[in-house]
Amino acid sequence: MTRADITAWVDAAGILGPLVIVGLMTMAIVASPLPSAPVAVAAGAAYGHVLGTGLVALGAELGAVIAFLIARRLGRSAIQRYLGAKLETGLMGSQNALMLTVFGSRLLPFVSFDLISYAAGLTALRFWRFALATAAGILPASFILAHLGSELAGPDGPGAIWAVLGLGLMTGAPLLWATWKREQGG
Repeated sequence: MTRADITAWVDAAGILGPLVIVGLMTMAIVASPLPSAPVAVAAGAAYGHVLGTGLVALGAELGAVIAFLIARRLGRSAIQRYLGAKLETGLMGSQNALMLTVFGSRLLPFVSFDLISYAAGLTALRFWRFALATAAGILPASFILAHLGSELAGPDGPGAIWAVLGLGLMTGAPLLWATWKREQGG
């Protein structure tokens, strides 16, 4: 697709376009097997860096909040019955540690966004702390993916592929190194 094709699609979609992006991002988080990265890249291609980032972040935040609340409503009471007072006395960590864990996991592209959202709902983490940590943590990835989509849709699109490969190498190299060191026994 060219930038003109994308512009025509956005113009034809009107207000439904942004709503579809937010809805797809939300569904991709709540229904774990659905990938969210292609939606984020498409948002950047269709709406550019700024609006694309905002739509991706909004959809991801809504999806994370829904997943958190589902786990809180359906799973927390079962965990609490099993663990009892241990659940609130530090088994799952302090509020600050839990919030930092959620925030940090949002910055790591290889940690399951969906799983963290559901797991956090089972902990003692307060809702507002979860929502804040998630919102702050998803902005960098939302921008990167929207920027990638915007660049791929632009006139220098093929050059953006090198940026993607570089980002993948930066992410994957430390993991490969750690795996190799572990296999070597040290």
